[in-house]
Amino acid sequence: MPPAAELWNEARAREIAETFANTKGGLLPALLAIQSAFGHVPGEAVVLLAEVFNVSRAEVHGAVTFYRDFRERPAGRHVLKLCRAEACQAAGSVSVAEVAKRRLKLGWDETDSEGNWTLEPVFCLGLCACGPAGMLDGTPLARLDGARIEKLIDGAAE
Repeated sequence: MPPAAELWNEARAREIAETFANTKGGLLPALLAIQSAFGHVPGEAVVLLAEVFNVSRAEVHGAVTFYRDFRERPAGRHVLKLCRAEACQAAGSVSVAEVAKRRLKLGWDETDSEGNWTLEPVFCLGLCACGPAGMLDGTPLARLDGARIEKLIDGAAE
């Protein structure tokens, strides 16, 4: 389970941003650090980063929305990522995803109302030879099937 995120704190976010401000290509590491600290990249961070890096808000927002690992809203306590790439689809990932969606009562890129679960598609985890693959709370998973995904979900929920 990921560590608890801090509540938004502009002074802390500025400190993080300024750590990378004079580094070539520092915007992405700053975004990663902001997300690590706050659990997502809030709109206030976009404004602050644009100011610190002397770029437009659109450039910062573009980076946040281009890279799938950045979040504009907090994720659930547990994040389940399931591979949607062709190799995993050929190995049965579509049925695994349907089991997970039904069990969690979520669609792709949704978080439940209690903030317990987020379900995300990914398009390759590098586990193509042992698909269907996924990741639960940062732990890679291989050779998934419906029964195993149910067991993993139930185990994480305890």
